[in-house]
Amino acid sequence: MTRARKEQVCLEATPYYHCIFRCVRRAFLCGDDKFSGQNFDHRKQWVVDKITELSSVFAIEVCAYAVMSNHYHLVLKVSKEEVEILSDYDVALRWKQFFNGHTMVDRWLTDKVTSQAEKDKALEMIQVWRARLYDLGWYMRCLNESIAVQANKEDNCKGRFWEGRFKSQALLDETALLACMAYVDLNPIRAAISDAPENSDFTSIQARLNTLAKAKHNQKAQPNKLLPFMGYQPHSKVQKGLPFKLIDYFKLVEWTGRCIREDKRGAIPAHIKPLFERFHVNEQDWLETIKQFNRHFIDAAGSPENMTKWAVCTNRKWCATHRTLKLYKNAEYC
Repeated sequence: MTRARKEQVCLEATPYYHCIFRCVRRAFLCGDDKFSGQNFDHRKQWVVDKITELSSVFAIEVCAYAVMSNHYHLVLKVSKEEVEILSDYDVALRWKQFFNGHTMVDRWLTDKVTSQAEKDKALEMIQVWRARLYDLGWYMRCLNESIAVQANKEDNCKGRFWEGRFKSQALLDETALLACMAYVDLNPIRAAISDAPENSDFTSIQARLNTLAKAKHNQKAQPNKLLPFMGYQPHSKVQKGLPFKLIDYFKLVEWTGRCIREDKRGAIPAHIKPLFERFHVNEQDWLETIKQFNRHFIDAAGSPENMTKWAVCTNRKWCATHRTLKLYKNAEYC
């Protein structure tokens, strides 16, 4: 049975979510259409450009992305606290960047309200917008509607471009977040579209590597459109950025990409050991997790303890298979 989105997103449990959306009938509407002979790769750039634009308005930051020919992956962080400290004025201006707004709010913004009732109504509407600025459903709606309209206009047709609902997975701990990001960034390699992360077009790993390559004298340079890697910040009340080091993530993706390919089953490089030891991850179970990430984890991913908390938070009786829990136990996830 399909669950309401509010039962799948629980910000008290985690701010991180993996979202997947497919083209209708899984058609290659963003790649090579073998029937018409047309190539639609330029539409992948539409998705990348739109998520950058949306993240400047919504309090939802992009951790990782991969835009494929018939679907895309996003790993997002919902920053509710960012919206909570915004003034009513700033919330209204943000919302109006994408939507027409409301007459009463427009009057309030220009000091034309004539009564307390009008002011109360305007502020009530702004609070609704405030909640939407960290709403995953509204974010995805703005993204998908925009791409669908552009594609239908280009094709001179009407009808659905995307399937009905996007799939979302809650990433309940740092290990689940790390595994999911690596899974997303390696999508083109797993699909035999590219042979290396730096050649994987329309992915976050390529964007990060390109930024680093251009900033030759700054080994910590990161793209503005992506949530930066900051490393673990134990003395900070709020974790700013991703709780991993950039170079460790690059090494992990490279090593994982080589190991899951049939023609490159090599020994585990010595330099990757510190990261695995730090996260208490068993190498073989890590590879199995990456290979079958979507099969093992449906609505949420995390340790058995976090999965149990998630089930309570979202009113579920269960949310993991016996195999999933055994995998986490064997991998000694923290």
